[in-house]
Amino acid sequence: MRKLYITVLALLSLGFYSENSQAQQDAQYTQYMYNTLSFNPAYAGARDVLSFVGIYRSQWVGLEGAPRTFTASLHSPIGERVGLGLNVTNDEIFIARETYVDIDFSYTIPISDNGGQLAFGLKGGAHLLDIDSNRLNTGGFNSGDPDAEINVDNKFSPQVGVGLYYYTDKFYLGASVPNLIETEHFDDSNNSNSSSTASERVNYYFITGYAFDLSENLKFKPAVLTKFVSGAPLQVDVSANFLINEKITLGAAYRWSAAFSGMVGLQVTDQLLLGFAYDRETTELQQYNDGSFEVMLRYELFNRKKRLISPRFF
Repeated sequence: MRKLYITVLALLSLGFYSENSQAQQDAQYTQYMYNTLSFNPAYAGARDVLSFVGIYRSQWVGLEGAPRTFTASLHSPIGERVGLGLNVTNDEIFIARETYVDIDFSYTIPISDNGGQLAFGLKGGAHLLDIDSNRLNTGGFNSGDPDAEINVDNKFSPQVGVGLYYYTDKFYLGASVPNLIETEHFDDSNNSNSSSTASERVNYYFITGYAFDLSENLKFKPAVLTKFVSGAPLQVDVSANFLINEKITLGAAYRWSAAFSGMVGLQVTDQLLLGFAYDRETTELQQYNDGSFEVMLRYELFNRKKRLISPRFF
């Protein structure tokens, strides 16, 4: 019984699909509107400048072994229609550490008279998985059962993804599959102590948003991110942000049947944007943690002589 408990807990924490459990997989972000490149390669170069974004997320604060995620991305247009990007993500969950390194390529074509652009994206990269059951002891857990051990030493898996991204100055719509390859990470054939098979399922993303000019100094942007993966509930994130005087962003979000969130952002300089988000669970899990938080930094380089008069809100 103890062996089954530890195995199921580990699989749920990793977000894998197995015969014993089904769970969401890819890392989630409340400030997803600033982190589009992490799940859609067609976004590479879409901001028309060299753009760097870093996000740190600590989920379920106070719960031992809860997810902690750091992601950093860099992308830029290369020439008139081509964009290139690099995305690195490190995800720590319970006894597992995952590292993703992806290179993104996009090709954009104009398709409408109102400035509409359609970008096609391709993502290729590597995934490293490290699982060490010894962390059960160092992390405050103690299984007391050697048969429950699950150990994977930086297993390499290839990553191939695709995406589409349509945008104008005020509207965007995207669809993507960050990884088309379903990878089995461990089973009875390669780990005598493991009684389950875990594999990554294909995740499908859909994102859209619109920026409304409510007044000269006030913009409103609702946005929706939908994520679907076989064997897990549909995840829908709905957000509403207000941009005040091109400097301050205030917003709220709701993750369907999961959490409410608050967001704040400050455009410190023309190049530097700082953001913070806090989530509060609406599930029974709220009894065991103090919520989740994110900090975000975006820094962009551009020629001041060619500075955008009214930078896009996305």
